[in-house]
Amino acid sequence: MTGAEHDLGLLVLRLALGPMLVTHGWNKVFGAGGLTGTEGWFASLGLRPARLHARLAPVNEIGAGVLMTLGLLTGLAAMAFVGLMLVATLTDHRGKGYFVFKGGWEYTVLIAMVAVAIAALGPGEWSLDHVLGLDVAGTAWAAAALVGGAAAAGVLLLTSYRPAQSE
Repeated sequence: MTGAEHDLGLLVLRLALGPMLVTHGWNKVFGAGGLTGTEGWFASLGLRPARLHARLAPVNEIGAGVLMTLGLLTGLAAMAFVGLMLVATLTDHRGKGYFVFKGGWEYTVLIAMVAVAIAALGPGEWSLDHVLGLDVAGTAWAAAALVGGAAAAGVLLLTSYRPAQSE
């Protein structure tokens, strides 16, 4: 494999992940229900205060998606992907099994794993990290993305996740 093929593969992965997360964030703000709908959805999931989370989630999604797309601060972007996807897995997809067509966690775990892989491999030479000479990828960054993303999700869930108790 040539360096150009490697860089092309990484660019394709970044262009698959980054814009996908940007559009998820954009939809939370400007989609059919807008922020009001997102707030109601987050409240139904048990995220408190829902108003705050309905605003923080899209900022994080759009920000991480833009960074991943550009290949800028790639390890940190991957960390945000892991945190976001873990929260989604443990709130919206929890208890629904593996398959996404049944509401399961297949999709969110796949997205997080691909983000960790990109943190390990780096964004490639066709990235702002490369242009700026930033070295925020590799084994340590993959581990940081996984552990840091899980820690951020854990803090959010411990402080803000209050699902309704089923009777």
